[in-house]
Amino acid sequence: MMAQYLAMRKSLPADIILFYRLGDFYEMFYEDAKTAAPILNVALTKRGGYPMCGVPYHAAQGYIARLLKAGKRVAIAEQTSEPKPGKLVEREIARILTAGSIDDLTLLDDQRPNYLAAVFRHGKKLGLACVDHTTGEFTIAEFADDGQLTDEIARLSPSELLIPDHQTDEFGALVNCMVYDGYSFLPEHATQLLKDHFNVHSLDGFGCSELHAASGCAGAILHYLLHQLRRPCGHLRPPRVRESESHVLIDASSQRNLDLVDSRSGKAHTLLGVLDRTATPMGARLLRDWILHPLRDLSTLTARQDIIAAFLAEPFLLSKCRDSLKGIRDIERTTSRLSQGSGNARDLQSLGISLTHIPELKDDLSSLISEDSALVNALHDFTDLTDLLAAALADEPPANLRDGGIIRDGWSQELDELRSAARGGKDWIARLQEDERQRTGIDSLKIKFNNVFGYFIEVTTSNLSKVPDDYTRKQTMANAERYITPGLKEMENKVLGSEERSKQLENELFLQLRSQVVTHLSRLQETAAAVAEIDVLCALAETAQLHRHCRPNLHEGKDFFIKDGRHPVLEQTLTDTKFVPNDTELDPEDARLQILTGPNMAGKSTYIRQIALIAVMAQIGAFVPAEEATIGLVDRIFCRVGASDDLSRGQSTFMVEMSETALILNHATDRSLVILDEIGRGTATFDGLSIAWSVAEHLHDVIGCRTLFATHYHELTDLANTKVAVANYNVAVREWNDEIIFLHKILPGAADKSYGIQVARLAGLPKPVVERAKAILSHLELHSVKPEAKTRGPKAKDTVQDHQLPKANSPQMDLFADF
Repeated sequence: MMAQYLAMRKSLPADIILFYRLGDFYEMFYEDAKTAAPILNVALTKRGGYPMCGVPYHAAQGYIARLLKAGKRVAIAEQTSEPKPGKLVEREIARILTAGSIDDLTLLDDQRPNYLAAVFRHGKKLGLACVDHTTGEFTIAEFADDGQLTDEIARLSPSELLIPDHQTDEFGALVNCMVYDGYSFLPEHATQLLKDHFNVHSLDGFGCSELHAASGCAGAILHYLLHQLRRPCGHLRPPRVRESESHVLIDASSQRNLDLVDSRSGKAHTLLGVLDRTATPMGARLLRDWILHPLRDLSTLTARQDIIAAFLAEPFLLSKCRDSLKGIRDIERTTSRLSQGSGNARDLQSLGISLTHIPELKDDLSSLISEDSALVNALHDFTDLTDLLAAALADEPPANLRDGGIIRDGWSQELDELRSAARGGKDWIARLQEDERQRTGIDSLKIKFNNVFGYFIEVTTSNLSKVPDDYTRKQTMANAERYITPGLKEMENKVLGSEERSKQLENELFLQLRSQVVTHLSRLQETAAAVAEIDVLCALAETAQLHRHCRPNLHEGKDFFIKDGRHPVLEQTLTDTKFVPNDTELDPEDARLQILTGPNMAGKSTYIRQIALIAVMAQIGAFVPAEEATIGLVDRIFCRVGASDDLSRGQSTFMVEMSETALILNHATDRSLVILDEIGRGTATFDGLSIAWSVAEHLHDVIGCRTLFATHYHELTDLANTKVAVANYNVAVREWNDEIIFLHKILPGAADKSYGIQVARLAGLPKPVVERAKAILSHLELHSVKPEAKTRGPKAKDTVQDHQLPKANSPQMDLFADF
């Protein structure tokens, strides 16, 4: 047995832990045991001088999950023959599990994809390929710079990332990376593997024949799955090119700052959390992808809006479609499991139940949109398949194929006969027990069964004197003796023979059913994709219905007008107060850059993020939280808010802030939307003000993008006097009895005070500290040099008023002179 184990172990890479099936346990030996024992929190023992540890096979999934979470890979060696005395059990490596290729759905979050990705540089291009092995999704992309690549990796969050062994210096710092054979990434090798696998003469039909870096990544992933993990890949769809030009680009930092799909406060406080009313796991995964990859294609967005509007116009049909969707389970992942040969009878039953809801869903959808639409046509008819599965499968099939009871009585005459023989034999054995009790006078006599001796008669020690002569002793126990009789053994052979043959036949019938399902693979995948899209559109329609969202008017211009806009997350999560709506007018001619001032806690950050989230919603095709909205499509969204130290890279708060600002200034275009919250706070006041001023000027003069700039530097409001498309706005507050009341309303004009001391009082600073701060503030204001008071507002652009400036030798640089 150990020779068999060692031969198997040598066939695997050193970093893979081998789970070796021994009866009711998976055992690990040698270095595998030393590595796994502390992670699994199991005892490390020794047998024959070599280390070993083990876990029960029925609880193995939980232990495997721990190893995968710890970044390990696990090979599963299963027993492929029945144990027989004196004969070695045959074993084979059934599968190799990694974080990026888990096939057990109980180990996965069904609402998010599980990606295996690969990166590769070829010349000046950076390639990325991504596979979700549980669904068959296969996407590729190419990028011109490192930033775009890392942003996309952050969006996809792959569980495992392959990097070529000759490019570890460039990619070795990426999260969850694993070094793989560099030759598998080479475009010539990778392209040939892709063509062979998908049975095509060229990659032209996939749109990636010239994407050598991306094709190299795709080939490497396929090579890894096929040759190292030994996983079936027939269910993988041809690679789809994800073109950055067709999506709104949101860098990793902006994605975090906007809480699109993840938040430290939990999913409920993310945009995904408040929009996700999907009924199927497929829909939940697709909505996540839409939010992370908003579109720039006006026709596609308009088509999505049309369907949502149709649902809202027919609430009864919306409700009916939602009911149908609730009966549909994860067709994508179930179909993939079955096509890989790992699905069980419950997967077949789940698929059959799901497909029975498709006809009604299709009929209801056809009542709303054209029957010739691609979405309706992608919902295929599987009536023959569902009838087959319903007739063949038992009402409650077991999870384990070896347990039997998969096939319904009446489906197979041969199986029914075998089952009848087995049941008749068991009835005979039950009658035999009663007859033997009466014949021997031993009321406690029992006929039992185990895998070692088969059926036997057990008599307690106190009744041994009553045992008849025709009993043959088989085993002595502490308190009993076990016997057999010729008649019992003969019936045992009939019963066990019938059971074994019936289970074998059941397994053959199950494999036939599974193979029939797999013949429908492409149609099932198309249907699953259509169901996911319908699910997302229904969810967005229901959200619009519940929260009075409006249909935004999307166009190719640069206008951005919102009437009574609301924060999509806060309006749903606020419990103790009502959300205050606000208008937004980012006029490209008069107010494309808005300077927003006001005290802390007044709602500046909420307001500017609200605008970015409305833009994201509009460009996934959703309705938006407002009374009216006219939005010119954006190509990128940047959101820079309060930063913190990045200790892992040795960067201070200010360095992080400047790096994020540099990203914006180097990549924003005149079609971008930029959200800036407090630039320059991480350094000295004059330095920070100088940087903030210069950044604002650059965004206005050079880039010309739509910008919301929240700041405490009141000096920046002077930009409205010199720049034609700068407007001042402030968050309204009211003073009462030396306290402030936040109105959360955005008004034209600059704020006249910062109210910092009042906010400090609200935060709970001790009264003596607050009073001392007021005295210090009065002294500073009395002795400071300030510009003359003047009227500021969004339209104060015709004249430039004189300023009282510091003298040339003043420590303060001349910020307000004409440069």
